[in-house]
Amino acid sequence: MIRFKNVTKIYHPNVAAVRDVSLHIKAGEFVSIVGQSGTGKTTLAKLMFAEEHPTEGQVVVGGWDITRIRERDVPLLRRQIGVVFQDFKLLQRKTVAENIAFALEVSGLPLERVRDIVPQVLRIVNLQDKADRFPRQLSGGEQQRIAIARALVHRPKILLADEPTGNLDTINTREIMELLRKINEFGTTVVLVTHNREVVNGLKKRVIALDGGRIVSDVEEGKYRL
Repeated sequence: MIRFKNVTKIYHPNVAAVRDVSLHIKAGEFVSIVGQSGTGKTTLAKLMFAEEHPTEGQVVVGGWDITRIRERDVPLLRRQIGVVFQDFKLLQRKTVAENIAFALEVSGLPLERVRDIVPQVLRIVNLQDKADRFPRQLSGGEQQRIAIARALVHRPKILLADEPTGNLDTINTREIMELLRKINEFGTTVVLVTHNREVVNGLKKRVIALDGGRIVSDVEEGKYRL
């Protein structure tokens, strides 16, 4: 599903964010990528959905070779990968339903299909009663659940969540993690990027730890001890 082979990413002038990383994430796994700020977590995530390209090595995601992918094929790749960020990235002047619909409309989906899919993903995140609200009328946890719903519209094989609970309190964090766990149980591969020790330890899933841009541990049902 996701394979890194001796991947290095160097930013100008000579900063190595990721150093000689090799890993394999299988279809259906729930994997946490952890480490303190500046250890290369976000760069690793960006390499997965082709926002960045490796300086050296090979990245293969869902059959796509990111190292050689053509720009015109990147949107097709990203329909296989739902991405959720810390800051939600919702459009403030659009309602919840319009935010989700917009992600479908820009891909050229017929209006009839858009109308079918929006309520489906709202039911998954249990916010069907908030379809006509604006983001400012929602709590932080609700906004993140809408962001997750939007990430699911193309039924992605992979859900990549980059610090999804970074702006949330303990209760909302627990709800978001339960939602990610449920999505994983449906068969979606989930990659969680976080520095939150409590979140990772509560999952009891595979943990890949980074330090200085390198993998320093990779354990099944591990705990984050750095």
